[in-house]
Amino acid sequence: MAAAAARYDVEKGGRKREGEEERCGSPAAVAQYPQREGEREWVPWLVPAILVANVVVFAVAMYVNNCPSHASRGGACVAGFLRRFSFQPLSENPLLGPSSATLQKMGALVWDKVVHEHQGWRLVTCIWLHAGVVHLLANMLSLVLIGLRLEQQFGYMRIGIIYLVSGIGGSVLSSLFIRNSISVGASGALFGLLGAMLSELFTNWTIYTNKAAALVTLLIVIAINLAIGILPHVDNFAHIGGFLTGFLLGFIFLMRPHYGWMQRYVLPSSVKYTSKKYLAYQWILLAVASVLAVIGFAVGLSMLFRGVNANERCHWCHYLSCIPTSRWTCGN
Repeated sequence: MAAAAARYDVEKGGRKREGEEERCGSPAAVAQYPQREGEREWVPWLVPAILVANVVVFAVAMYVNNCPSHASRGGACVAGFLRRFSFQPLSENPLLGPSSATLQKMGALVWDKVVHEHQGWRLVTCIWLHAGVVHLLANMLSLVLIGLRLEQQFGYMRIGIIYLVSGIGGSVLSSLFIRNSISVGASGALFGLLGAMLSELFTNWTIYTNKAAALVTLLIVIAINLAIGILPHVDNFAHIGGFLTGFLLGFIFLMRPHYGWMQRYVLPSSVKYTSKKYLAYQWILLAVASVLAVIGFAVGLSMLFRGVNANERCHWCHYLSCIPTSRWTCGN
């Protein structure tokens, strides 16, 4: 992602002084600004762990699916040499994956089961399921491109919270608008990371260079991904819900990169020991985002478990997830 590369350039804080080292990681810089305890540069491990977990869950889903064990109206199983792990016929699942029945069994998001059967846990389990190999590869590639650098910059705890809570936010919004289909995938959580990248760029505006280019590039990436969501069979409500959740959480959890990252990528002339203190506007953004996030989740969950159909409150919102054209229609 070009946005990721552009947004991590850092201001040099003025002209380079004579004899000053160019990189902050040099011996001279480290001697001048010694590393604090607990402020070492973090090596990402959570994002790779999430990737492995998603792959394992998909393998379990294919094992449970066991395509050869039941007759299919759509034809023979794809990649039959995989035997129990072979895929459903392409006419049933063109993404090379299990059946919808298997996904429901494994914890896919189904409005009726969440509301009437009190299976709220599906708001979480659906984040770890994928409809097929194509779906899984696309999401995991996005996870690596977005998540690794964010975890290196802010640590596993904050990125993990944003990932999980954004995924739940996407599930809630999806359930409010989609009733007659199942939904699976980590897209809501991934859009949450995109939203957090955007809010983090705003809240840490003063420490980045090439600000306009980084902002425009990131907005283009977000717009393209949201535009893809208006295609049929894509749950864009999960994308939008995850993005909005992550955008608010970015103001709360990504107020400033950890000191080890600042020491490595910011010149010593622009780093002071007060650099971890937050500015007044950052506290204001944190307060406003916290209130909006709490209200949003409270209202969304209340509407969901009361069985409210959000389409009745917003008659045009269905166009956010699918726009009918001469080539396709937008059914359930």
